[in-house]
Amino acid sequence: MRTAQLDRNTFHPEVMGGKTCISRSRVTGGTLIGLLAASQSSADILSAYPCLEPEDIDQALAYAAWRLVERKVPLSVQ
Repeated sequence: MRTAQLDRNTFHPEVMGGKTCISRSRVTGGTLIGLLAASQSSADILSAYPCLEPEDIDQALAYAAWRLVERKVPLSVQ
């Protein structure tokens, strides 16, 4: 996935403990995914967090999907 597709996600160690946040906010991607998993609609989320835009929710989902696909495989040294 190209990083330009995730330009609304930010990582800063001093903000929210380094968790992935939506740019211009302290709303974490995990918060958005949790709200969606709890059956909150995008409209409800946008109403509760007026600093967000629909694209922010889309990118939080895209980032979560990308992280699920990413895999770390330890190399064995022989």
